[in-house]
Amino acid sequence: MSSSAPAQAPSPGIIFDTLQAYQRSVALKAGIDLDLFTAIAEGIHSLSAIATRINASEKGTRVLCDYLTIIGFLVKQGSQYGLTPDSATFLDRQSPAYMGSMANFLMSPQTVGLLEDITTVIRHGGALPNDNGALAPEHPMWVEFARCMAPMMQMPAESIAKLFAGGQAIRILDISAGHGLFGIAFAKHNPNVRVTGLDWANVLEVAKENAAKAGVADRYSTIPGSAFEVELGSGYDIVLIPNFLHHFDQDTNEKLLRKVHAALGPGGRAAIAEFVPNPDRVTPPIAAAFSMMMLASTPSGDAYTYAEIEGIAKSAGFARVEAAPEPLGIQTLVIAHK
Repeated sequence: MSSSAPAQAPSPGIIFDTLQAYQRSVALKAGIDLDLFTAIAEGIHSLSAIATRINASEKGTRVLCDYLTIIGFLVKQGSQYGLTPDSATFLDRQSPAYMGSMANFLMSPQTVGLLEDITTVIRHGGALPNDNGALAPEHPMWVEFARCMAPMMQMPAESIAKLFAGGQAIRILDISAGHGLFGIAFAKHNPNVRVTGLDWANVLEVAKENAAKAGVADRYSTIPGSAFEVELGSGYDIVLIPNFLHHFDQDTNEKLLRKVHAALGPGGRAAIAEFVPNPDRVTPPIAAAFSMMMLASTPSGDAYTYAEIEGIAKSAGFARVEAAPEPLGIQTLVIAHK
């Protein structure tokens, strides 16, 4: 394979850096756990004052702050530290867009442990059956997921609800509801919306809590169980399928979408939110790299391209498939029309 890029001398730098990449994760989690970003947001910028505020040694604080500056989470001028726009928005605990809770799930022993024997997983082509407890019914991992990952889904949920905005009465089914934010966003924007959340019974408790906080509990009902096994009902106007298809192979997803198609009323739509790589499968980086987590955590899941999702939906009976005009942050919304 030829390249027009100028030739560069070989360097071990990328190897050294990648083999130590875990340090980026643990340093960020330490900053979150110590409330470092919140302290700086409060106006504390000097090393000694930050160390006092987070109850840490000055040396440890200095090394952590410098490292977080190197990897792009802080800025440093002289001996003063400040937040980047991303850190100020998403890592200050007082920010309404705070996402620090994600570290509790993404860096939990359960999640990190999925990658411990990735060599065997690669040889096998997916997670081994005895390592796949996370997909078992009522697994507590998904309660933690629902609580910790909700902040990341708040903005995508709002974006989808606004895209479908309208005052008409509509029924919505939210498959793999988790925290429930996708369906709840619809109910908040439209008093005529009624939402049914489907997930494991223990996870649905989180969704019901969030529905109550949002003031829509009277329009939020639930179906506990597996989307592949329970009766979905019928006559829905919209079926939400956020971050679910990537857990399964294409044949399994087609079976699910056939069931969704049957549950939709005339003119109904399925709204599928996923990490969608380009056809080259290496861009955009975050969406494309998501396939590695699916390889490690599921027997047959993957990050599917738009063409693959379109093919699955059409094979399941949907007449037309389109991508939403605007991305959902790092994800894509695919809309399948009955």
